[in-house]
Amino acid sequence: MNISIISGSHRKPSQSEKVARHVEKTLQQEHGVETWLYTLAENPLPLWDQSLWEDNAEWNERLAPLKQQLAASDGFVVVSPEWHGQVPAGLKNFFLLFGRFELGHKPAMIVTVSSADGGAYPVAELRMSSYKNNRLCYIPEHIIVRNVEKVLNDDPAENNSEADSYFRERISWSLGILKGYAGALKSVRESVQVHHDKFGNGM
Repeated sequence: MNISIISGSHRKPSQSEKVARHVEKTLQQEHGVETWLYTLAENPLPLWDQSLWEDNAEWNERLAPLKQQLAASDGFVVVSPEWHGQVPAGLKNFFLLFGRFELGHKPAMIVTVSSADGGAYPVAELRMSSYKNNRLCYIPEHIIVRNVEKVLNDDPAENNSEADSYFRERISWSLGILKGYAGALKSVRESVQVHHDKFGNGM
């Protein structure tokens, strides 16, 4: 099983990437899952334009290895900071560039990051507007890492011990659920015609 983790922050370094790397480590060590971490901070993608739909050679060359990796994934973790109450533009652009053949009918878990007590708006935004045409399936569980500077740090002295323990346990439990969905939806993709050219886009 392979789970891909998308770190949606443009910043380098970022708290989102810190959380994404903790997710990666937890999947590998506690759940025995192969992972691939893609961070938008190190790999900024060009903004979508019409030529993407016109078999443009430059787009094809740029996106081919990413499409291959995403298509080989059984599930996803999408990590997003909250910027001005929104999902970062680069992450929304990601969902314009990749579609049903890479993401469709695969489970994803949302993890949002806030320096204070926020983080709910990106959850709502991703659930509302990022899955329609690509058919990504968000699982019911999500994680909101609040006061992120005080948790999931490598140095225990930098953590609020109670909050850190809670987030580590909840993240591990939620990733176990994601793993279960990944196995179940694989059987769906293998037994049902999930891609139909006549109905290429969601309603």
